[in-house]
Amino acid sequence: MKLHHLRNATLVIETEQHVILVDPMLGKRKTIPPFTIFRYSPHRNPLVSLPKNSREILSRVTHCLITHLHPDHIDKAGEVFLRRKTIPVICSVQIEKELTKRGLNISQTLDYWQPQPFLDGKITGIPAIHGYGFISKFMGNVMGFFIELANEKSIYISSDTVFTEHVQKVLVEFKPDISTVACGTARLDIGQPLLMRMNDILKFAALAPGKVFANHLEALNHCPTTREQLKNALLENDLLSKTAVPADGTFVEY
Repeated sequence: MKLHHLRNATLVIETEQHVILVDPMLGKRKTIPPFTIFRYSPHRNPLVSLPKNSREILSRVTHCLITHLHPDHIDKAGEVFLRRKTIPVICSVQIEKELTKRGLNISQTLDYWQPQPFLDGKITGIPAIHGYGFISKFMGNVMGFFIELANEKSIYISSDTVFTEHVQKVLVEFKPDISTVACGTARLDIGQPLLMRMNDILKFAALAPGKVFANHLEALNHCPTTREQLKNALLENDLLSKTAVPADGTFVEY
């Protein structure tokens, strides 16, 4: 299995049989307004272009998973790509109506904790709480995914979430071989962080039974944590050897 990191939370899971796109933010630089105006510099998003090899990787995509509706996870260009190629989309029941309205081909919807057959294996929807405190109420519905395909390592796409009992349950009871974690410590102008703080990222990495894949870094104006800062924190806690912090356009083979 290869995990291609394109940009931010956009990744591609490639196996011998399947090529699964996750959260396609495929637009050009600066096509989305800033997410914060006062707390951090109000640059337009995304801050960086898609890597040059993304077109070739995307040309092989067979399915798409969408965790939630925020524009840094499904933007206009992502929608156009999915519509043009009529790619089967898998999402939570809560966002099915909206994505159907946008003309996407919804092939499967998930409820939390209810495993379903998926390709040659199964998939389970996992609750994701997008922020600490009251801010999570404004962030809407988010779903992570636990994916088990035949003859492949199991993978937990934790999505945009803080550390919760749900996250802990997956790491401890489901024992994923690979766990992805959003590490940008995003914040809006009001409220607490929308993603795990560094101490919770370290807790996640320590508790993960297998390898960790860190993303959601250096692509959006409200995500201050850099890859370098993350790597230093992981190194200080003896967690860097199990954690990949991939550059855009690279892949990790598992």
